[in-house]
Amino acid sequence: HIGLARYIHQEEMQILIEWDGYARQGERAAGLMALRPAPIQILHQEFLMTSGAQYFDYIVTDKVVSPLRLEGLYTEKFLYLPNHFFSKGHAVQKEVIPPQLEYLPKGKGAEFQIGVGTPQENACLSSNPLETNDNDDEQEVSFVYCNFNKFLKNNPETMRSWIRILQEVPNSILCLLENPPEGVPNLRKFVTEVTDDMSNLNDRIHFLPWEKNPFDHQQRSYSLCNVMLDSHPYNGHTTAQDSLYAGVPIVTRSDGDDMSSRVSTSANVVLGLDELNASSGSKEYENIAIRLGTDETWFSSIRAKLMETCLQKDPMHPYWDVPRYVENFQSGLTIVWDRFLDGKEMDHVEVVEDGDGEGKLRGTMEVELVAKEEKRQEMKRKRKHMNDEL
Repeated sequence: HIGLARYIHQEEMQILIEWDGYARQGERAAGLMALRPAPIQILHQEFLMTSGAQYFDYIVTDKVVSPLRLEGLYTEKFLYLPNHFFSKGHAVQKEVIPPQLEYLPKGKGAEFQIGVGTPQENACLSSNPLETNDNDDEQEVSFVYCNFNKFLKNNPETMRSWIRILQEVPNSILCLLENPPEGVPNLRKFVTEVTDDMSNLNDRIHFLPWEKNPFDHQQRSYSLCNVMLDSHPYNGHTTAQDSLYAGVPIVTRSDGDDMSSRVSTSANVVLGLDELNASSGSKEYENIAIRLGTDETWFSSIRAKLMETCLQKDPMHPYWDVPRYVENFQSGLTIVWDRFLDGKEMDHVEVVEDGDGEGKLRGTMEVELVAKEEKRQEMKRKRKHMNDEL
């Protein structure tokens, strides 16, 4: 870290952005940031909460995820982006297939194929999703709830909510990712203990193996899920974006204060799906999910609204518009650097889009950038002079 810090300082890099935070055991760059090699240091995305450290100046977020009333929970100042702070490239990646409102028909008994058949037909890849006996009347899966997060993101309260949802929606199933496989017996044991094994609810909970190809995994959301049940207090983040771009709505709790618990809430607001945000907690979360599974008309309208955002072109919907996100992000970096050059104290910063419909931003017009160049050059000379004295 020391050698890298010296290099950053010598090259006069102005802004250093930390992606991992304490994720991945913090082994990649946490020590680097503590050495303060750059004038401005920013925390962004992978580790979604405050660092608690004094060596990060800003954290990239938005006004729903980190409202000003919660600023006391952060050591960083907020760098607010519009249209959701979380970067996502689904709409521009050629490997990601856009979702379609209508499912391709699946022949009876046909093998699973990504993009073919409804989630009910594919039934979490189970040959007997409702565990019916040969003598029972043939029953069909009515609705498929999913959660593809690591088990460590879920807690007993969340699992109890999922149990109640399954109990209230007949013939529904829950499709989870076995991540890790060693946790599956523990989860099944918990379900048995909570339900006293009276309803055989474990028979309606199924697990998918890990998919190494992230693009294939993203497509599975489209083929296997009607609705994603979000985790609380640590939401799905990348998995949530995968689901949303597959046209799979997300039901989330909006009663948390942690940054990680408010990411899907902000997403639903931008996508125009506020009604999927349970602001009062677990009971409302359950009721929203139950209604989606039992009110076909409402579910279809929600799915169609989400699907429309995914397929919108010229211009793309703001939530999925990558060039627009990049321009906003660049604007934010420009603003915080200009504040530094002006000798202003660190404070919250908000990137605001002009209302001209062309995605241009305040503070990023070429004439303003040219006007600031003299200040940048002056700062560069000052830093060089300080280095010479050292």
